[in-house]
Amino acid sequence: MKISIIIPVYNEEESIVGLLNYLNFHSDSSNVEILVVDGNSSDHTVDKVRHAGFRCITSEKKGRAAQMNKGAICSSGEILYFVHTDSIPPKTFMRDILNAVDRGYKAGCYRFKFDSGHPLLKINAFFTRFNRLMCRGGDQTLFITRKLFEQLGGFNPEYHIMEDFDMIERIQAREKFKIIPKEVIVSARKYKDNNYFKVNIANLIVFMMYFWGVSQEKMVNIYKSLINQTKFG
Repeated sequence: MKISIIIPVYNEEESIVGLLNYLNFHSDSSNVEILVVDGNSSDHTVDKVRHAGFRCITSEKKGRAAQMNKGAICSSGEILYFVHTDSIPPKTFMRDILNAVDRGYKAGCYRFKFDSGHPLLKINAFFTRFNRLMCRGGDQTLFITRKLFEQLGGFNPEYHIMEDFDMIERIQAREKFKIIPKEVIVSARKYKDNNYFKVNIANLIVFMMYFWGVSQEKMVNIYKSLINQTKFG
């Protein structure tokens, strides 16, 4: 089965090529395609991706949900694998995903660990082994069969935050969800730019707002007011 790796980006000129080269090196090129979906970056992300020989398209609408949906439409694999630029999957990601699908899992993710030895970040990473929605997140990457993705209607394009939680919640309502017992390496830059407690408090507040049905606009504004980050431009 062919795997389409879909990477939503926005102003990632410094990190994207390294990730693409890593994914390409550890892929079987005959069964994998790599597609970058740009959200109208203001830096040289698109030029760098194309100069490195990778395919890059632009989404008419900015936001990970809309960009990942665009990537799904423009891809051809039977399995979709969504990867964030802050995440480096295990070298065995192709085999891991195909094995999970062969065993009947139509969707799943990895655990994660940070590229930092900070002891408090190790606590966050530890809980990603548990099958609880609060322990999930887009940085853990997500694989899903195209058929299931289309049945679910893809990501909600109106979401600018928590789109990964919404998708996983809908997956788990109808299918088994596989947590592969290996770790994605996730950048700790958000924690370095802020601090551990500030980021975790912001994440908890937005997580609770999601379940309270608070509007996307309000969640985004609250999140932006709590921590320094570039996710929303």
